[in-house]
Amino acid sequence: MYRSHTNGELTSEHINQEVILSGWVQKVRDKGFMIWADLRDRYGITQLIFDEERTPAVMMEDAKKLGREFVVQVKGTVIERESKNPNLPTGDIEILVKELTILNEAKTPPFTIEDETDGGEDLRMKYRYLDIRRNPVKNKLIFRHKVAMEVRNFLSTEGFIEVETPYLIKSTPEGARDFVVPSRMNGGQFYALPQSPQTFKQLLMVGGMDKYFQIVKCFRDEDLRADRQPEFTQIDCEMAFVDQEDILNIFEDLTRHLLQKINNVSVDKFPRMTYDDALRLYGNDKPDIRFGMEFGELNEVAQHKDFKVFNDAELVVGIAVPGGASYSRKEIDKLINWVKRPQVGALGMVYAKYNEDGSFKSSVDKFYGEEDLKQWAEKTKAQPGDLICVLSGDTPKVRAQLSALRMEMAERLGLRKADEFAPLWVVDFPLLEWDEETERYHAMHHPFTSPKPGQIPLLATNPAAVKANAYDLVLNGNEIGGGSIRIHDKATQAQMFDYLGFTEEEAKAQFGFLMDAFQYGAPPHGGLAFGLDRLVAILGGQETIRDFIAFPKNNSGRDVMIDAPAPIDEQQLKELHLNVVKTKE
Repeated sequence: MYRSHTNGELTSEHINQEVILSGWVQKVRDKGFMIWADLRDRYGITQLIFDEERTPAVMMEDAKKLGREFVVQVKGTVIERESKNPNLPTGDIEILVKELTILNEAKTPPFTIEDETDGGEDLRMKYRYLDIRRNPVKNKLIFRHKVAMEVRNFLSTEGFIEVETPYLIKSTPEGARDFVVPSRMNGGQFYALPQSPQTFKQLLMVGGMDKYFQIVKCFRDEDLRADRQPEFTQIDCEMAFVDQEDILNIFEDLTRHLLQKINNVSVDKFPRMTYDDALRLYGNDKPDIRFGMEFGELNEVAQHKDFKVFNDAELVVGIAVPGGASYSRKEIDKLINWVKRPQVGALGMVYAKYNEDGSFKSSVDKFYGEEDLKQWAEKTKAQPGDLICVLSGDTPKVRAQLSALRMEMAERLGLRKADEFAPLWVVDFPLLEWDEETERYHAMHHPFTSPKPGQIPLLATNPAAVKANAYDLVLNGNEIGGGSIRIHDKATQAQMFDYLGFTEEEAKAQFGFLMDAFQYGAPPHGGLAFGLDRLVAILGGQETIRDFIAFPKNNSGRDVMIDAPAPIDEQQLKELHLNVVKTKE
């Protein structure tokens, strides 16, 4: 037996007991006649003591050899600690060591294995197995496990069946780029790794499984950022004989369950907002509604003066920053420079101070009087003491720019509180979006999304106006899940492929198996997928997902720990019928 107890388990109730502990040496303090060592495992830290009056000389010499991260086993007696540590659950006791076994020596790690470490992110990524020993990372992985278990418990209780679907599938042309896998047994042919189990979960509905879920790896070959990974995990769900209301209700209940069990937070309301209103009021389709600063459109009160910048703009829109009237000119200039950064892309910003005494002072006083600025205040819901920030330009761009400013100001003002949770359903998305490059419509979600009831005829006359029977669940300004009611009959699905530019032959080649299945009695069905990585991060009070993943990739899609991706040898290339052609950089 390597251990009778863990290193976070022993308390004063165990005094005088003989115990066996194992773990890693956190640190050693050598006073010559007495040596203390902190022994760490996943469960906590226990202090060991070697005392030359009570410890054999040979063991004292062995104790002096201990280094950071040595793996050891000790046998000893639990005794009361003279200098207690109230910050440790084991802080009232220590172990008087009677036997010491060094199970494995260790090189000095390249960074300290402490909550506050001296290792930079790149270094810690390279030695991720060491980083996992640190409490901040270890606790996030344990937290992820708790969330996943609660998801499984809830869905199982609701009658869902977990079914695994294949990882080696067929490449399809919609969505992001696929990761492809060459087939050795079928030369010149390739599998693709799934971007989601979409078609398989629909086939499970045809198969009568009724309620399916899976916590599943998905893959997308796309440009990365801090909250995106090439491989990610979904809570994938599908239900048969349901409409949109059924699906929204069940996943509201799942979200409530997680918030209650994981965060001890009760949330009653899940407001709903149309996609169009989300863009109009917040500039994006995943608004953070923990705070205000809703957009106020100013075209009718700011144009038709003599200010050309506004007159030439498609949209003039502003927000009211709480307390911002107290900002100095220097602070406002910094704010203007912030929106002009390439990441935001605004050409400038007009502002108006709504002073506490009810007066106004703006950067465009030459063109707008007090009555004009009062109308600005009404449109943006500004109060005395607020700063009205106004941007103008092409509608999509200016909305995105003002959305970025809104989020930045909320961050600066401390309005994005990690312990507050504000869920929101965004509904009525466009079914299609126009792609300038290909000069045709693409499915905003995927080609299996059903139009809203009664809107199929609009596809022939006004495709851009057709709304999808689709929905996203937003939490604290992050999309944590999305889904739709699916098309479940062959004729409608064929019509949709036609509008998306597929020839009959292309549709059959890509999705013939699904179309065939629909001929054998496909039920009405729909579903939703949660992004587990992002959901866990938000429940954990953060917005970046990397530390909640055991072995993440960096922003270049590389695993710097195992040095992947990497070349393969000539023999493997030959077996896979591949030839690598080097291109000029």
